[in-house]
Amino acid sequence: MPAENLRWETLQALKNSPKGNITYDPFWSERGEHILAGCKEALSLSSTSGIILERLGSSPLQKSRFLGSGSGDSSPGLSEEISSSVSFTGSTSDLNAMHTTLSSAPSSKTEREASLPEYMLTFLSLQSHLTDVLNLSAQMALKVRQEMQEKLVAAVATSESEQLKRFEEFMELKQRQEYQSMRDMMDRETKESIGRQEKLKEEQRHRMKIINLRLREAEQQRLREAELERQRQAEGRERLRNLNTIQEEILQLNQLLEPSSQTKTDLPPATLSSCCTRGNQLCSQLSEVVRKTAEGEFPTVEDMTVAERALHEMRALIRLMQEEVAKAQEKKKKEQEDEEERRKQAELQAQQEAQKKAAESAKEKAKRKGLQNSAEDSTLKWYKQLQESAAQCAQSYEQLNSPKDVQTKKLKLELQKAASIPVSQISSNSGSQLREIFDKIDKLLSGRAVVSGGKSVSTSQHPQGLDFVSYKLAEKFVKQGEEEVASHHEAAFPIAVVASGIWELHPRVGELILAHLHKKCPYAVPHYPPMKEGTPVEEYQRILGYRVDDSGVEGQDSFLKRMSGMIRLYAAVIQLRWPYGSKQGPAPHGLNHGWRWLAQMLNMEPLADITATLLFDFLEVCGNALMKQYQIQFWKLILLLKEEYFPRYTLTVEDVKHADSIFFYYFWHTVYFQHLL
Repeated sequence: MPAENLRWETLQALKNSPKGNITYDPFWSERGEHILAGCKEALSLSSTSGIILERLGSSPLQKSRFLGSGSGDSSPGLSEEISSSVSFTGSTSDLNAMHTTLSSAPSSKTEREASLPEYMLTFLSLQSHLTDVLNLSAQMALKVRQEMQEKLVAAVATSESEQLKRFEEFMELKQRQEYQSMRDMMDRETKESIGRQEKLKEEQRHRMKIINLRLREAEQQRLREAELERQRQAEGRERLRNLNTIQEEILQLNQLLEPSSQTKTDLPPATLSSCCTRGNQLCSQLSEVVRKTAEGEFPTVEDMTVAERALHEMRALIRLMQEEVAKAQEKKKKEQEDEEERRKQAELQAQQEAQKKAAESAKEKAKRKGLQNSAEDSTLKWYKQLQESAAQCAQSYEQLNSPKDVQTKKLKLELQKAASIPVSQISSNSGSQLREIFDKIDKLLSGRAVVSGGKSVSTSQHPQGLDFVSYKLAEKFVKQGEEEVASHHEAAFPIAVVASGIWELHPRVGELILAHLHKKCPYAVPHYPPMKEGTPVEEYQRILGYRVDDSGVEGQDSFLKRMSGMIRLYAAVIQLRWPYGSKQGPAPHGLNHGWRWLAQMLNMEPLADITATLLFDFLEVCGNALMKQYQIQFWKLILLLKEEYFPRYTLTVEDVKHADSIFFYYFWHTVYFQHLL
């Protein structure tokens, strides 16, 4: 009974303890609550529970099932673990009762288990499990709390760092604001000081400006007065110089009125005397004005007016006298011109009679010596056919040559440029450009478009375009020989090789080239046009190839130079052929025509100057080609030229020079030929 009462007292003490007020709810997990959610105080063992634990630690009861261990071995550290994790907070009497009960319990395990009631065993078992759960929960809570503490510390550190930065920024801003405020205050004070200084300076400048203005006005007044005085002096000196100049001019003009002047011999004596008298009066009038300036005074404006009026009157007097002289001289000149015209007519008649006599004597001489005065009939027929063909070609593009609308006029100019510009670009330095020039001319004559002056043009744009281009192209080739080759002999070969290639592809252009060449240089036929009865001398000279304009007939040197250029071009054409051509067979105008020309020239009566010049230029250009082609026959022709042809007429200085050049070139070849014979 006493033991049973002690148990009940113990249970009552446990029930009255804070831990005994814990209510167990089996649905705590469904509500998502913690198992100890209803516990308002953490479970722990009181300091007085150590007595019980010591007693329990010395008995084998520790190994009973209420401690949650299945082993029978003792664990000396169990009491320390229980005492550190569970505390009993009952009263002292309860603990004493509990201690008395426990101390009176049996010492063996079986006895202790049998002596404890079942609810005590259940409580101890629950306490053991609860301790384990509390330990695990405490560890987890501690870990979570440590993590939260670390995060909180990191957040606090970050917050503190940001606050520190904000504080520093705030302090820096405050410092800048204070500095800016101080600077603004200093700037305001500086501006106010500068403003006061500027105001003082402005007042000072204003006072100085007023003073300077007054000084400047005084100085300007002084300068104006000095300038007026200087200007008055300058004007006076200028009037004095002008007066002296007028006096000098009047005296010079008065000298022209002297009767001893040679230009006045044709004037009537009464007119000359009246002019001299009036001139002397004007000189006297001017002398009175000049006499006033001798006393150191300057002439006045009225004096200058009188002097200028006298000068104008003197000039008018001189003009009147010059007109009279001009009329007399014109009358005299007209008489001289009439006399000169009569003399020229007489000389012209005498020259015509002399030419007739020379022609008659040449015919008689030719009859005696077997030479001709003109080309062969077949050659003249060929020459006339070429001229007729050229005239027909020129007539065929009459509509394009004289356009009535602006569009046709532009087309004509573009076609003319496209035909003439490429030929003008040919020179002795053309080199690789010759093929490009040749292709451009060939395209134009073939009706294809070419670019000229940045514009595309073609002969197919007008029905008469091809005839126009062919005629202008041939005319330009001959003009190049007349001008470019005449000045630069080496230019004959590049011009000739392009002309030969165009001739081979477009035969009509070649015929037009020959027609233009024969018209400007009839000696290229060869043909010496006779002078028909009633033909003026100037017209006959134009037929012979001379240039005749308003200034008269060109000089002999210029004439020979042009003839030389054209015959050199012809000599180059007959021996050259376009190297890139694809046609086979003989050249359209080859060396056989050169041989014919040379033979006919030697069969005709030689003319002074022109014959020797043409023979020299022709042989210098194509003599080598003729020598290779005809060999011995060529040397026979050279011997004939040397021994029989030149001795037939009297050589001029020009003829001798050209003859010497020919024979110097062929001298050793002739010696070699004579050796062969």
